[in-house]
Amino acid sequence: MDGPTLALLSILGALAVGAVSPGPSFVLVARTSIAVSRRAGLAAAVGMGIGGVAFATLALLGLNALLAQVSWLHLALKVAGGLYLVHLALRIWRGAAEPIHVPDPAAAGVDTGGAWRAFGIGLATQISNPKTAIVYGSIFAALLPAAPPAWVLLILPPAVFLIEAGWYAIVALAFSAGRPRAAYLRSKTWIDRLAASVIGALGVRLVVDAVEPS
Repeated sequence: MDGPTLALLSILGALAVGAVSPGPSFVLVARTSIAVSRRAGLAAAVGMGIGGVAFATLALLGLNALLAQVSWLHLALKVAGGLYLVHLALRIWRGAAEPIHVPDPAAAGVDTGGAWRAFGIGLATQISNPKTAIVYGSIFAALLPAAPPAWVLLILPPAVFLIEAGWYAIVALAFSAGRPRAAYLRSKTWIDRLAASVIGALGVRLVVDAVEPS
């Protein structure tokens, strides 16, 4: 196996490990799949995949080096990302006690509005965490050859999309099954508040990390 191929496989392996690690994206896709529909969960997964491609592209363009040199930009991204996650957590918490309408599976295919909304929230959640940009930049800096061949640069973005969207699609399919949905409907208030607490805690941690002195 030649060097560029080995480097590509190493990068994709590292990104796959990061994708499956629990975080706000996992919580969001799981909750969307259970509370809204399988279609909405898959749409959110696509949003996560596109967010991953955006970070990968920025990393290839040298965002990691830029953030290292422009400290205020890194700080601003951390604060903005943290505040978005806190905002999302508050919305989930406030709606925790409200009953929901579970769509009829036979009519799920026409729920385009819900799918587009889930896609937008999934994309915004993925790109709201600047630490993901740092992870991508660090992995690329450590494993990508100094002068990678063009085919590696062309393969990386679609491969990143398949990893991110593929993993969250598995999450969406698993959590939109009948038993998880029934369990959610029985305990919606507490599950939503737990999800909101996790997402909110991650957001607060981002803001605290940004304002704490180095």
